[in-house]
Amino acid sequence: MSRSGGSRRDDGSDGNDGSDGSFGAYGGQYVPEALMPAVSELADAYERYVRDGADGFPDDLRDRLREFGGRPTPIQHAERLSERHDCEVYLKREDLLHGGAHKLNNALGQVLLAQYMGKERIVAETGAGQHGTATAMAAAHLGMDCEIYMGRRDIDRQRPNVFRMRLNGAEVTPVDAGRGTLKEAISETMRDWATTVETTHYVIGSVVGPHPFPAMVRDFQAIISEEARRQLRERVGRLPSSVVACAGGGSNTMGSFQEFIDDDVALYAVEAGGSSLGVDEKRGVAPNSASLATGSEGVLHGARTKLLQDGDGQVAESHSVSSGLDYAGVGPELAHLVEEGRVIPTTVDDDAALEGFHRLSRTEGIIPALETAHAVAWLERATPDQLGECVLLTVSGRGDKDLESVVEETERREIEQAPAMDVFERGSGEQP
Repeated sequence: MSRSGGSRRDDGSDGNDGSDGSFGAYGGQYVPEALMPAVSELADAYERYVRDGADGFPDDLRDRLREFGGRPTPIQHAERLSERHDCEVYLKREDLLHGGAHKLNNALGQVLLAQYMGKERIVAETGAGQHGTATAMAAAHLGMDCEIYMGRRDIDRQRPNVFRMRLNGAEVTPVDAGRGTLKEAISETMRDWATTVETTHYVIGSVVGPHPFPAMVRDFQAIISEEARRQLRERVGRLPSSVVACAGGGSNTMGSFQEFIDDDVALYAVEAGGSSLGVDEKRGVAPNSASLATGSEGVLHGARTKLLQDGDGQVAESHSVSSGLDYAGVGPELAHLVEEGRVIPTTVDDDAALEGFHRLSRTEGIIPALETAHAVAWLERATPDQLGECVLLTVSGRGDKDLESVVEETERREIEQAPAMDVFERGSGEQP
């Protein structure tokens, strides 16, 4: 097992931008020796094409994001949310990107990079299905074979996205191990990559995993905050007081935060509080996915980071009403930024997230992903000092994928703002 990466560069300077695989005490490359050639090859390609811009890669990617993806996505003044919270609320509409979520920024970047590297096949994991959908679309766009690993439980929760992946020609492989969610899907995808490294590239969907994935995914997603920063300056002549983004693995979060890190702007990462915080030691289960707020240091999927684990250091099974936030770890850069006090973690439970889902749908006409609904819900509990005069909230994706889950969860809970569910009750004279 290779454990390269640390908190200092060889020249003694802090390697906190991730260019050397470290973010303070977090990051690194904790991978089997069989994967080191692939990881090293990818790190070299990341430096050459993404950071140094060899062979016109950045221009090629931006052209494709514009023509295929539909960038730039707009910012929208949320009038009724602004009235409700007595501040100006702006929404960065990543739900309007092709495919309906921010995931295409990274998926298209990595699939294009794989093509520049001469790879023939793409593998990826997915939880909510948005990353899998984006990867399948990108692979079809660039004419590459694609296989997506997805936990059985997530397949059952996200059937429309599974069908979308297959429509784009991807093979969807169920993972039955463990709880059948994102953690198990990542493990299975890594096993595939380890045996097919010569021809295959693994498109990790978040700012997790061994170097260079956390830095590379962040760089591909930074276009969110790059655009939003420019758009707010042009529209209102100022930067936001605060930026709010939901946080699972952290790709949407880092994409929303990256261009504001050096500014006097508060950054709030909203995690899934599930049904309660903490870890059930007897069952080895965390009824939440709040790694930043409640996790402890450990190694998961190739990097040292904050994760949910029991007293014996075993990774706990996580939970969220949103499958896209249902992950026991978080990106190492986010863990570092929280430790440094630059990013403020907060949590929203399942009930509040569902209320946020219905609230944004009713007040602004935007049906959000359940991930985004956590960020919307946090506005309800934030203080005026936390929000400030101007809030930027990233709508990470649209809620089409979550409608079945929301119907089911809303029926069994008393959710404020929810529509009456009696329309789904079969009348006595209705045919079966």
